[in-house]
Amino acid sequence: MDDSNITQGIFDNLQFWHWWVFAIVLVILEVFSPGAFFMWMGAAAAASGLALLVVPELSWQMQFIIFAVASIAAILIGRTFFNRKSANTDDPTLSQLETELTGNIYVVEKAIINGSGRIQVGESTWKAQGPDCEAGSSVKVIGVKGAVLLVELA
Repeated sequence: MDDSNITQGIFDNLQFWHWWVFAIVLVILEVFSPGAFFMWMGAAAAASGLALLVVPELSWQMQFIIFAVASIAAILIGRTFFNRKSANTDDPTLSQLETELTGNIYVVEKAIINGSGRIQVGESTWKAQGPDCEAGSSVKVIGVKGAVLLVELA
């Protein structure tokens, strides 16, 4: 039996709930990644599962086409309608988070070792990059890079 027959056999057995489990996995991935990307693909996977539930004789190729088209559409629609407007500044790429946190002093929750650690911001902790220091030290936020706060000793 060659590899193409094995792969085709696996895809021929796809059920609607496989797509829904895949959708849940994608949404869970979204929790651990910055930005909203996997969430939209999760919605597309859920839509593919719904299509298969409604039309059970869909081929696996058609299921993947539905997933691909729905993913692209969901990402484009999501970015269009849910895109945050930037603050009115000279630098339109400057995020509101950066202006809100820059200059504030926070406590190191997990020691910064080899330039990486965690700091306490309100009731949550954030990944931080900066000079090595022990837990309990005070640091000042000097910038934001994605979901990481750039800090220096306070």
